[in-house]
Amino acid sequence: MSAYSETTVWLIIAALGCGTYLVRLSFLGILGNRDLPEWVLRHLRYTPVAILPALITPLVLWPQATGGALDAPRLSAAIVALSVGVWRKNAIAAVFAGMATLYGVGHFLG
Repeated sequence: MSAYSETTVWLIIAALGCGTYLVRLSFLGILGNRDLPEWVLRHLRYTPVAILPALITPLVLWPQATGGALDAPRLSAAIVALSVGVWRKNAIAAVFAGMATLYGVGHFLG
């Protein structure tokens, strides 16, 4: 089924584990006790704002559950979550509003 032997798979897993450890060590171990420059901190503040839409947008516009077709429950849940997030300035309220809309609209549309 797989073109890789069991030994190769374990070597790849070990190499990826070492790579992950070294990347985390570069921030936590080497820079952990030092203050970062202000321009780095300013850019790091925008990381969640950039990552969350990048993770969510493909799930809303091309969901696997529908074979990539646009889906009314997911689209309406995204619109409600975005609206509640902008209105209330509360991420938890936006998540719960989006979940309630997804399940509610999914239940009523079948």
